[in-house]
Order: sequence, then structure tokens, then C-alpha cells
Amino acid sequence: MTMDSIEKLNTAIAIVEEARGVPLSASCVVHRGEMLEVLEGARDVLPADFLQAEGILTQRNQIIEEGRSSAEAMIATAREDVARMVEQTSIVQAARDEAKRILDDARDLAAQEREEVEAYIDGRLATLEVILNKTMEAVARGRERLEGANDKDVLSQLNSDD
Repeated sequence: MTMDSIEKLNTAIAIVEEARGVPLSASCVVHRGEMLEVLEGARDVLPADFLQAEGILTQRNQIIEEGRSSAEAMIATAREDVARMVEQTSIVQAARDEAKRILDDARDLAAQEREEVEAYIDGRLATLEVILNKTMEAVARGRERLEGANDKDVLSQLNSDD
């Protein structure tokens, strides 16, 4: 079973911690061969671990750079989308403004034409009123004449009775 350098160093620390202490001193007794074997193993594995760590750091840098590129692309796309939405909003607002202007013009024209039609109808009705008044006057004069003729007929009848 292979151990990486950290595991080997942890093993060396455990050996020293579990080693039998020398009385009245901070020293301890460790098996030289066992300790050398662990430390040499750590020394042998360290370059490979360093290379692996460098590879991981390189990969990390590549991943970070890819992330930055991806983020920049997303931001650019988002900006384009926002610009397009703003433009569409501007177009929609311009269309609304134009529709309002057209409706206002149509309402103004309808009101103007309604006034013209009402003025025309009022003129025609005034003319008809004048004609009807003259007709009424003619009818009234005709009736008066008829009444006067009847009176003359009655007088002439009375005169002939005498």
C-alpha cells in the first residue's frame, strides 16, 4: 500500500509520539530503521506530491481562466439581451406614442366632421323652417281668403233674400 507524503509524515509523528520516553529528559527512543524508512518514503513521495500539487494549481488556474472567460461571455450576452430589450421597449413605446397620436388625430377629425355635419343639418333645417313658415303663412292667407269669400257669399245670399 502506497502512502503519500502527508500520510508518511503523520506516521513519523505518531511513531515519535508513541515512542518510549527517556526518564528525566525530553528525549525518546525510536526504532532507527523504522523511522528512517518512513522519512525516506516521505522524501521519495514529496517530489511526486509537489508535481501533483503544481498540476492541480495549473488546472485550478485554467479552470479559473475558463470561468472568467465563461463569465465574460455570459455578461456580454446579458448586455446584448438588455440592449435588445431596451430597444424593444423603445420600439414599443414609440409605437404606443404613434398609436396615441393617430387616435388623437382621428378623434379631432371626427369632432371636426361632426361639427361640420351638425352645421350643415342646422342650415338645412333652418331653410326648411323658413319654407315651412312661408307655407304656413300662405295656408293662413288662403284660409283667410276662403273665410272672406264665405262671408261675401253669406252677404250676397242675405242681399238676394231681400
